[in-house]
Amino acid sequence: MLILTAILGILILALVLLDAFETIVLPRKVQRAFRLTSWFYRHTWIPWVRVSSLIRKHSWRENFLGYFGPLSLILLLAVWAFSLIFGFALLQYGLGEHVRLSGEPITFGILLYHSGETFFTLGYGDITPVSPMARALSVIEAGMGFAFLGVVVGYLPVIYSSFSSREVEISLLDSRAGSPPSASELLLRLGCCPDQTVLDNIFRDWERWSSDLLSSHISYPVLCFFRSQHSNQSWLGALTTMLDVTSIVLAGVDGVRPDQAKLTFAMARHAAVDLTQVVSASYDPQAPDRLPPGRLEELRKSLMAAGMRIRTDEYADQKLQKLRSMYEPYCDALARRLRLTVPPWIRTEVRKDNWQSGPWDRVVQAKGLAERVHVIDDHF
Repeated sequence: MLILTAILGILILALVLLDAFETIVLPRKVQRAFRLTSWFYRHTWIPWVRVSSLIRKHSWRENFLGYFGPLSLILLLAVWAFSLIFGFALLQYGLGEHVRLSGEPITFGILLYHSGETFFTLGYGDITPVSPMARALSVIEAGMGFAFLGVVVGYLPVIYSSFSSREVEISLLDSRAGSPPSASELLLRLGCCPDQTVLDNIFRDWERWSSDLLSSHISYPVLCFFRSQHSNQSWLGALTTMLDVTSIVLAGVDGVRPDQAKLTFAMARHAAVDLTQVVSASYDPQAPDRLPPGRLEELRKSLMAAGMRIRTDEYADQKLQKLRSMYEPYCDALARRLRLTVPPWIRTEVRKDNWQSGPWDRVVQAKGLAERVHVIDDHF
């Protein structure tokens, strides 16, 4: 029985250490049937979403969902720490010998306490390992606890640095494509004849952003659950918008070369496909069409009214449909999995951009109106 307990402890330690290594240290996607981190997020995110569905106000619900990413990171670290403590307690129970200062018998609960104080290097000295194996395990556990705390100290800044880098381009997109962003709004704000150099620079920046997004979110999957600072912005919304814009350019815009658009589309599509697998999102064949024929006609008319020469022949229709089929199912799956909103192709309602709004606007505007009325009254 004691041997089986020790074997169980070894298996728990091996599972947790491998999972922590793959999550924190290994910079690549892991394809394995069972992972502790995947199991943890699957069994915490779904209940969290169900609770959020009870919140009726959109802004409150988004705030509630926004807590999950940082909080889950802390909980995951706690699960790892407790699992390591529990695994070492099983090993000590199966292989070690200990004495207590008070002479009371050693139970598994006492060894669990001893494992905890050893892991966090408290060292009260009320329980003493007496066998060589117990002493060796205590030294190993103390070293592992010290290393674990060191990794955590280094892990959190990397996570928030990656998050901050991701949000920079999303914030810059606000004045270029609206809040939330849309492909039509970005092209309309560029003018009737978008300068090739300006457009290529935008696409080049977003090609690199998509590459950074893929690299950071595969290395640190928890970032997928970190939401943007504004409820009408998200990394998925920005990614989908750039895929939409590059699809329009690739389908045919007279006077605009598609060379850089191809590269940006390829990188952004790569990010969407791989991150769908990272969060275990599933394909929905019944997903609604984001751009039905009537909507496509409306999109083209709005762009052509602004002076853009959009191709509208059968080839352009087929090209756009093919491009959309390469990424829209993945973006839709990510949106459903993460409870994010995929942006529309066309801005459906007139809204202020985030940079244009503020909590004092109504008060300031009302005050300005009152002052103008007062000046008029004095004049008369």
